[in-house]
Amino acid sequence: MIKNPIIFSFFSGCGFLDLGFENSGFDVKFVNEFHKPFHDAYKYARSQMNMSVPAYDHHLGSVESFIDDSASICRLTSYIKSAKEQSLVGFIGGPPCPDFSSAGKNNGRSGKNGRLTEIFVQILIKYQPDFFLIENVKGLWKTAKHRAFYQEMKDLLEKSGFLMTDRLTNSIEFGVPQARDRILLFGIHKKHINSGLNIGEIFPWEKHIKFDKQIIMQKGIWPTVSPYLENTHLDRPISIPDELEELTVEHWFKKNKVYQHANANNHFIPRQALVKFQNIEEGDVKGKSFKRLHRWRYSPTAAYGNNEVHLHPYLSRRLSAAEAMAIQSLPRDFILPPYMNLSDMFKTIGNGVPYLLSQAVALSIRDFLTEIEKGKSLKPTHLTMTI
Repeated sequence: MIKNPIIFSFFSGCGFLDLGFENSGFDVKFVNEFHKPFHDAYKYARSQMNMSVPAYDHHLGSVESFIDDSASICRLTSYIKSAKEQSLVGFIGGPPCPDFSSAGKNNGRSGKNGRLTEIFVQILIKYQPDFFLIENVKGLWKTAKHRAFYQEMKDLLEKSGFLMTDRLTNSIEFGVPQARDRILLFGIHKKHINSGLNIGEIFPWEKHIKFDKQIIMQKGIWPTVSPYLENTHLDRPISIPDELEELTVEHWFKKNKVYQHANANNHFIPRQALVKFQNIEEGDVKGKSFKRLHRWRYSPTAAYGNNEVHLHPYLSRRLSAAEAMAIQSLPRDFILPPYMNLSDMFKTIGNGVPYLLSQAVALSIRDFLTEIEKGKSLKPTHLTMTI
């Protein structure tokens, strides 16, 4: 078994992706987040879970500084050199994605956020980690103009020595109560792989899948809509088998005890829209803005931008932060700070990678690195690092 690989995390938000890696045998030693409320929430949540702080740095600042600021470059170079003397080093991150989202600005690489993907690729090329993971919205892979950019980035990484494999992955496959696609790109430096091996054929993307997406999405399993009556009881439909109950909103509300959670009262208070809230049926998610979740179904997503408002299944209000985090499959003891404003809370929740997806991908990477070591193609790297 390889020694715990070391993770350098970028665009960390409040740390959903990192938490999946931390709980899968990785050592997160460096964290970078630009937005101070997210940076502070990361530290607060981990303090509540009695988790250790990153050994190297909890860096508040732009990733661009690691490309054009000499002091930041020297500091990060020093951290990487120290880490590579101990274990393998991986860079992980999900650059902000609204410029690639079909529901977002769609500005692509020229957008304020879109350019950060290219900067992250530049960082990977400059610092040459042993492996990396990039996460982004499916629009980067499915939209023609964005896919051309995505392929360009992959070509640059390949020329700099990385072998890669990617997968369009749906969160629900791993037990997350939402059907949201994400593109995941994993890369490993070719010096770790025997020549002739096809990483796309040997990387275990599907090893930790719990549910077959095609079966889950079959019509007839899930209820469509139910009349909205406030705070009423509704039995689980007999069409939902026991093994699929854990994919429902209601299961996660109970599992995470959302009404007793520290963030239970962190929700926007309806005023002018209250009457409209009360006239939307349970499970009606067809509206452009207001969508009422069904307690006995999974959520369409956990993104709350672009005026998309998710309503509680059987209460006349929007979801609370505790409920939204349950839909992101976070552990019950993950808590956001009480001083964080609601807009920042829901932005960081919606931007985060669902915890169970993060954990499953981290385990797949861990399994892959272990198998590579068993094949004796994993080589020590700390003597060959170049910046």
